[in-house]
Amino acid sequence: MNAVKVVKDGERESRVPDAWRPTLSSIVDALVIGDEPQLPRVSFRTPDAWGRIKSNIQEYGAHLIGLPEASWDSSVCIWVGEFWEVLVDLYTGEEGRSDLVLQVHVREGQDGYMYQVVLVYVP
Repeated sequence: MNAVKVVKDGERESRVPDAWRPTLSSIVDALVIGDEPQLPRVSFRTPDAWGRIKSNIQEYGAHLIGLPEASWDSSVCIWVGEFWEVLVDLYTGEEGRSDLVLQVHVREGQDGYMYQVVLVYVP
């Protein structure tokens, strides 16, 4: 399979680049066990984001599982001028691919990419 590269295309969505997938998977792994992600280069967009994320997951009523490879077939990103808007499709034990998405902003930094967790929600 061809590697998915990072592209700055503000006209159309693209697949999530391979370079970001390990960090995004680690964020989801933390959400699965109910822990606030404590990862290098990962932050929250707002001070109340973690509380809102926990609440939204709890209200959804299903149990998150780690990202299967199939998640990358439907998850997308788009360049919006200063960062990439990323939507990762989340999976649950009860239903497989769920209606929940993880929204993350990815920015370029001097030493690599910075990940800002925005929200987990049903679009």
